[in-house]
Amino acid sequence: MNYIYGPVKSRRLSSSLGLNITPYKFCVLNCVYCQLKNTTKFTLNRREYVRANAVLSELDQFLKNYPDYKKVDYITISGSGEPLLNSTVKDIISGIKKFTTIPVALITNSVLLTDARTRGDILNLDLVLPSLDAVTQDKFEKINRPFDSNIKIEDIINALIALRREFKGKIWLEIMIIKDINDDLEYIKKFKEVIQKINPDKVQLNIPSRPPSESWVKIPSAQKLSKIQSILGEGCELI
Repeated sequence: MNYIYGPVKSRRLSSSLGLNITPYKFCVLNCVYCQLKNTTKFTLNRREYVRANAVLSELDQFLKNYPDYKKVDYITISGSGEPLLNSTVKDIISGIKKFTTIPVALITNSVLLTDARTRGDILNLDLVLPSLDAVTQDKFEKINRPFDSNIKIEDIINALIALRREFKGKIWLEIMIIKDINDDLEYIKKFKEVIQKINPDKVQLNIPSRPPSESWVKIPSAQKLSKIQSILGEGCELI
């Protein structure tokens, strides 16, 4: 298989069949917690990295030959790079829905959602899982390390607010909590204000449980995570 991996047992999505539609470590960020280590190709340019027909053909054959495919909870577009860099994502989503009723999800770092055309490409999804690890530019640059100085966290937040207006499916917002970086409780209160504007269906607090890109990345205490969850309130879960 060139594009399919799994099904895997996911903390967020139960049984997830993954689709990898971008080359390894092609991304717009270089997150300090990334388990795939440092980004090797920085780009904001969307293009046909993988042909939609190639992905769909492989998926079709997999589902025909996988006897337990109905036990798959989500077909998840994610993989080893930022999936929204692939300009054929709209065709891939619509193609999947032509031959299966399994819900389709997409995991994204949210940066490319600042383009209204990109948001338009994913409106046929059932679930979007965007990341938001900071609500101020300094923390964004510390955690996510954008390669382009024009990438602004304010624009990303506004894009997520716009996505909520435009998208009829579910949004599960992921926040990676890192010790001594974005776990200050006063900072979490700022997060709450932003989250209320985005209005996701769910907030998922994640921690860097797998070996990160940077060795200094640490996990907050269970007590701190519990306090963060309490501040963010109903609809927030630890994953």
